[in-house]
Amino acid sequence: MEKKRVFILPGEIAISKQPTVIATLLGSCVAVCLYNKKLKFGGMNHFMLPDGSGGPLPGKYGHYATNKLIETMLKADGMKSSMEARVFGGSAVVGHLSAGMNIGKRNIETAMSILNSHAIKIVDKQTGGNTGMKIFFDNHTGEVEKRDIVKSEHSQQLSAKKQEFTKRKIRVLVVDDSSTIRNILNKALNLDDGIEVVGEAENAFDARSKILELDPDVITLDIIMPKMDGVSFLKKLMLHYPKPVIIVSSVAQKGSKMRFRASDIGAVDVVDKEDLKLYQGIESVHKVLATKIKMAATTIVKKKTEEEIGHI
Repeated sequence: MEKKRVFILPGEIAISKQPTVIATLLGSCVAVCLYNKKLKFGGMNHFMLPDGSGGPLPGKYGHYATNKLIETMLKADGMKSSMEARVFGGSAVVGHLSAGMNIGKRNIETAMSILNSHAIKIVDKQTGGNTGMKIFFDNHTGEVEKRDIVKSEHSQQLSAKKQEFTKRKIRVLVVDDSSTIRNILNKALNLDDGIEVVGEAENAFDARSKILELDPDVITLDIIMPKMDGVSFLKKLMLHYPKPVIIVSSVAQKGSKMRFRASDIGAVDVVDKEDLKLYQGIESVHKVLATKIKMAATTIVKKKTEEEIGHI
């Protein structure tokens, strides 16, 4: 008889007395597989955070999810000695939103602590590391198959970039023909501990020299500039020296042809200067732009061909 198959998402718990293969995908999250040896059935949870309360999905917290799994299993057989546990996940996935917060490690500690407090024997523990995994729990036999997730070349490059920025600041070059605007953007971005404005340029030719000299991680680029406009310069960058570029311009309003054109050429984001509320103070500029800088810094920008650029 073919076994039923169930895939659980973060915050969910699956328990069945019927032969079932319960699967899930784990990064920093943790899954506890609980098996009753006497009755030959089991269940699994998948939680995201060690503890917390409230909200529509209490199962995302390890303290709730693990105790709930144990409590539900005990309704079928009150003997904890009949149960054994297997714990998986808690990886320090590079570039994950939880990087630097030790979420994976804390999730593991929560699961282990609760299982130990209930005197439930832990027969297998495959946790930690820095890669994700997919697990398949056969709740009739108690066996678990683990498959490590092999990252693509793109994912590896992205992870390396994110990891790099946990060790140093994101280097930004501000390009705008207005010294006032450059000064505002400089001060606003430097409010952020993770960002450093390494240079300013007043036109495309100045920017070209600064890019080669300073090798910034992200470039903010105006469109209306003397000598060469920002869109033409963006084309040259995408052809010869691709970098994450955020267009910051008053002629790139939402829905405008210029905005779509800049995105098609290769800008990772486009910001209307009006949305920055430049003259309300640098805090408002920082609030909007700093997050976009951090997202742009971890974007993999690929060189484009003449054919790709030519029709834009």
